[in-house]
Amino acid sequence: MSAPRTLRTSALATAIGAALLLGVSTGTAQAADGRIGVRETVCAQDLYVRTDPGGAWMGTLYHGQTFLVESKQSGWAYGFAYGDINRHGWVQDGWFC
Repeated sequence: MSAPRTLRTSALATAIGAALLLGVSTGTAQAADGRIGVRETVCAQDLYVRTDPGGAWMGTLYHGQTFLVESKQSGWAYGFAYGDINRHGWVQDGWFC
């Protein structure tokens, strides 16, 4: 019975070591999808605001700036981009704190 426990402990130690080498922190918050009606904070270093989902670039939101999510469509969020842009547009969803 001690062999399976040793293998599990070894596998766990290996996984933790790999995470540390890759710079993964288990205590750091992960980026999340936006919630409709919520003014979300951008967690990405920069997030492009576009005219349509996947459309032309019209500006960039930077880490810590905010975006009011008004609707969502197929992995994109539409709303108002605060910060340097101050206008409506589309951003890829999943980059909010």
